[in-house]
Amino acid sequence: MSTNTVAADESIRRTVTVKASPELAFQVFTADFDSWWPRSHHIGKSPMKRAIVEGFVGGRCYSEQDDGTDCPWGSILVWEPPVRFVMAWQIDLQWQYQPDVALSSEVEVRFTAEPGGLTRVDLEHRNFERHGAGFEAMRAGVGSQGGWGSLLGLFAGRVGQVSE
Repeated sequence: MSTNTVAADESIRRTVTVKASPELAFQVFTADFDSWWPRSHHIGKSPMKRAIVEGFVGGRCYSEQDDGTDCPWGSILVWEPPVRFVMAWQIDLQWQYQPDVALSSEVEVRFTAEPGGLTRVDLEHRNFERHGAGFEAMRAGVGSQGGWGSLLGLFAGRVGQVSE
């Protein structure tokens, strides 16, 4: 099950419910990020080899590229396994790395146990205005059909393939 809304504060919110514990869902979303993140979704100069989320405050979110380079695209701001994490979305309006966290939006992902061995995963992408003039295009992109909604679907499919 999945719901899509654009909030009055202009955050993008998406929710998916998966048949897994919060611990497993958190692990698949973060430590196993590469197992479900699509190879087409990267900002590197060459094809993406692997996507990595480092599991600690200050940890990098980056991809390893086929040409041997690393391409950063975020950093961990809050790390509270298995309840939530917040990352800086350090991608600018030209879909390039933005090293200044103050000019980056944020993505918060929460994992809430539900009856019947389910976990509700709530994703909020917020603070788009930090990207500056034209931020609406970024918000529209991540809120589009190919954005967070479909990405959460890929995540949910991967969680379904993993046993506890």
